[in-house]
Amino acid sequence: MAQVVNVNFKLDADIKKSMEEACSEMGISMSAAFKIFAKKVGREKRIPFEITADPFYSESNIRYLEEKMEEYKAGKLKFAEHELLED
Repeated sequence: MAQVVNVNFKLDADIKKSMEEACSEMGISMSAAFKIFAKKVGREKRIPFEITADPFYSESNIRYLEEKMEEYKAGKLKFAEHELLED
């Protein structure tokens, strides 16, 4: 039998609670879920799901938003009302 070791890390309380609830609904423990994740990463040498960045927080978008905020503060940015579109 392989030697068992403890792994400790911090997790936001809300994330932990959400994961505990999801694992419970699947009938597994958080420990089992992490073991499944670790085995899959070790076997496949990759994160077993897609990780993407939210484009809203991209450097170019942040620069654009900062520029628009400066224009707004300087009184150079004009806003126009429009009607909301309904599907």
